[in-house]
Amino acid sequence: MATVTVDRMAVEVDGQGDPVLMIHGLGGTSNTYTPQVMGLGGRYRFIRPDLPGSGRSKTPDGALSIGLFVASVAKLCAVLGIERAHVVGHSLGTIVAQHLAVEHPGLVRSLTLFGPLMAPADAGRQGLRDRAAKARDEGMAPIADAIVQSSLSTDTRASQPAVAAFVRESVMRQCAEGYAKTCEALAGAQAADPSRIRVRTVLIAGDEDAVAPASVARTISDRMNGAAPVRVLPRCGHWQTLERAADCTAILREALQGR
Repeated sequence: MATVTVDRMAVEVDGQGDPVLMIHGLGGTSNTYTPQVMGLGGRYRFIRPDLPGSGRSKTPDGALSIGLFVASVAKLCAVLGIERAHVVGHSLGTIVAQHLAVEHPGLVRSLTLFGPLMAPADAGRQGLRDRAAKARDEGMAPIADAIVQSSLSTDTRASQPAVAAFVRESVMRQCAEGYAKTCEALAGAQAADPSRIRVRTVLIAGDEDAVAPASVARTISDRMNGAAPVRVLPRCGHWQTLERAADCTAILREALQGR
């Protein structure tokens, strides 16, 4: 495993083989996918950036946006010599992945989207702006505690305390300004047109996901004329790759093998 810096992004690169670009969500980092990277071994070349403003990556002086994230990951692929990659996204990362597939269709070989989103509803946009203000005023600890309560399933909180601790730490250790700008980027997000996505796509939702309910995944599938199967994981909230790590690893393995 090597960590490189590309366009001020910290990027983890693991393994050899077909490239797999893994894009985390709001409050996440490259470690959102650590269970899957460990579970799939060295058969693939995993590329896991911390998006600008998240994790170990620097926060730009200006505003963040979905367009900036798409451009950043496209540039990352160019710098690393990646001409075509399987693309995996979680939450906000699924929006970035869908735009990448539409704007750079030759770059994307397949899509595996955990907790898929299209764009926030109007009420959700204001809530994200309010959360940005809270991060700047109060720091990340109260936001981290709220996310553990609202985005993990009841079963996860009761029986997987290590997952709850991981999610809390992931959010709490974000740069408050970077997190706030990422909230604002998500608040301004516009949906990609799923009907323009031409690659094999798998959509994975949690049955207790209040952030990206399974109905959103089904809507995306419908707009792809049913071409994208929807997998709903039981007793699972929004952090699927951690809450149901083994199931997600198995689904990703099938997706990468084209089954």
